[in-house]
Amino acid sequence: MKFDRDFEPCHGGGVRVAENVLRVTCANMSPFTFQGTNSYIIGDKSVVVLDPGPMDENHLETLISAIDGRPVSHILVSHTHRDHSPLARTLKARVGGEIVAEGPHRAARDLSVNEENRLDASGDHDFRPDRTVGDGETVEADGFSFTALHTPGHTTNHLCFALDDTGILFSADHVMAWSTTIVAPPDGSMSDYMASLDHLMDRRDDSLYLPGHGGPVVKPASFLRGLKTHRRMREGAILKRLSVGDRTIPDMVGVIYRDIDPRLHGAAALNVFAHLEALIENGSVRCDDDAPRLESHYYPA
Repeated sequence: MKFDRDFEPCHGGGVRVAENVLRVTCANMSPFTFQGTNSYIIGDKSVVVLDPGPMDENHLETLISAIDGRPVSHILVSHTHRDHSPLARTLKARVGGEIVAEGPHRAARDLSVNEENRLDASGDHDFRPDRTVGDGETVEADGFSFTALHTPGHTTNHLCFALDDTGILFSADHVMAWSTTIVAPPDGSMSDYMASLDHLMDRRDDSLYLPGHGGPVVKPASFLRGLKTHRRMREGAILKRLSVGDRTIPDMVGVIYRDIDPRLHGAAALNVFAHLEALIENGSVRCDDDAPRLESHYYPA
């Protein structure tokens, strides 16, 4: 995989990234959000806001300035992590618009005994949409429309939105040019994530992805193939570490992710955990607990 980290966020203003599409990037930089969360304003005389972002007063005012007094018909939310959805209600109170999402925040599975959800604090548990949409459903705006694509994996309620008849797909945190996506059980599921990659690969007419962080994916078909290959190679690396005697997730992370920022090793451990869950599901791996946990010991099946 070749990731593109050459990105100028232009905090405090809007950047035109396609016809009638403005990108407004919040200044919530971190190792996980890169240069910040991308919000998008789509439309001309009447607009739709996609992913309003975190509860950030400066970002709110920048969005309102970029909306520039135009009517807002909808506020679309891709998923309910705290860097994407919390500003929705506050923005609606200022400019109007129907809040549309897949549903409230929820985990991909129940917690096992004594298991802790390490990403629980990152979920926007207060979020409730005005309208829920599922896979393939349409959101009609003023002269244009979106098709919702349910793409669980990063979160269970993750949606991508295709801007119909344009080749543009807003890929949120499912596919990003700057990095792979964090998949962290029990919030997320690697099996779901891989199936969602296949879901997007079945689409033939998408030519540009506009993600939730970083710059655009300009060759999405080949990028998706690369992402899938990357994940399969990661599975292979995990199986190799198990074959040479590694039994714990920290041992595997120390070798497989030795070249990345140590601040990201916690997220890397969750990704390894997600792969191990999927490998247990397909019968390639077993663990010493009734249900896999971060602290479990793992063995080749």
